[in-house]
Amino acid sequence: MGKNQHVVSHGDGWAVKAEGALAPIAVFKTQSEAWERAKSIARKERAEALLRGRNGVVRERNTYAPDLHRHKA
Repeated sequence: MGKNQHVVSHGDGWAVKAEGALAPIAVFKTQSEAWERAKSIARKERAEALLRGRNGVVRERNTYAPDLHRHKA
């Protein structure tokens, strides 16, 4: 499982940052563009994408990790 991807406020724009990383992966003008990139990376890495507002609170999250609690019948 890869690192979770966070969309965070970054100056006048929005950045995609891997969890625990100091530098952003990419910076965008709009939150929407950053959110699409974060979801794409999270899908590939089987991780979670978290969309944060300017205040830092998580507004939305999408999980692409396998469900570890699902049992086969």
